[in-house]
Amino acid sequence: MSPGASPPGVFVVEDESLLLMLLEDLLPEMGYTVLASAGSVADALANLSAIAPDVAVVDVNLAGTPSFPVAEALRARGIPFLFTTGYGQEGLPAHYADVPVLAKPFRRHDLEVALARLHPVAK
Repeated sequence: MSPGASPPGVFVVEDESLLLMLLEDLLPEMGYTVLASAGSVADALANLSAIAPDVAVVDVNLAGTPSFPVAEALRARGIPFLFTTGYGQEGLPAHYADVPVLAKPFRRHDLEVALARLHPVAK
């Protein structure tokens, strides 16, 4: 990372506590800062009104509730994001065809590549 540059901030929307802890550990190792996390649509929307992330990682299914309102709020603010899901791209509405999808379970390398395409880390 170049001197004086701050790491890109990531907003994590994930309801599985083990996966959330993994992401909170991995993202800083990859050069990102976790600004906030949320496990429900309501919490995600509340957090989003208080932070300015550079990028977001959004689980499609939050305890049985689709996270699409969060995705729409991110789009409205121009914040790039990717979906994580066990269902793959075919489980998404057509208007999200341009959003990168990481199939669960995903590998660190896949997450790193997907995030770098959305918001690279300065070296």
